[in-house]
Amino acid sequence: MHRRLFLQFPFLASALLTQAETSAAQQSPDEQQPPKKGFKIEGNKDRYQQELMIMGGKFDCKVSAKDSHGELLIYDTHREEKGGPAFHYHRNQDEWFYIISGEFIVKVGEDTFDLKPGDSAFAPRMIPHAFAKVNDGPGQMLVLFQPAGSMEDFFHQMAKLGSTIPKHQETTLRKLWHDHGMEIVGPPLKV
Repeated sequence: MHRRLFLQFPFLASALLTQAETSAAQQSPDEQQPPKKGFKIEGNKDRYQQELMIMGGKFDCKVSAKDSHGELLIYDTHREEKGGPAFHYHRNQDEWFYIISGEFIVKVGEDTFDLKPGDSAFAPRMIPHAFAKVNDGPGQMLVLFQPAGSMEDFFHQMAKLGSTIPKHQETTLRKLWHDHGMEIVGPPLKV
């Protein structure tokens, strides 16, 4: 009986290897391998020349999840409206904020940070956080997610909802956020 299993093993292994090779061949090039060389994204440009208008600002993708095999996602956000997203946490992503211009507040857990150009804040996964632009006029902030998860798709879905900050997002957007690995736990920060 054991000998029969031993003799069947090479056939099973061969079939599994063929199936894996076929599956890899059916993937798009973006899914197979990240780029093998560096790239440049010009200022005020998006990685894919798309314009994502979300929550009172423009989101330019600088490093896509496709570039890093899902390990990293970076957006450069140019914000006009005061305010920001609902208080939420990510089940699987850490998030980092870096202020280029304007003034923001970032709440991470129980701590609230006032951020000006050159300042940054880190929000670990599973810890509730939110940010809000608080100054009049424009503001600019880099937002980094590690790993990327489905955050890139989330921003594309949010862009379909319009460019302004949604009213009552803590109730109306709960399912969209949940489907992308986040949980809303409170309203946006008051400004």
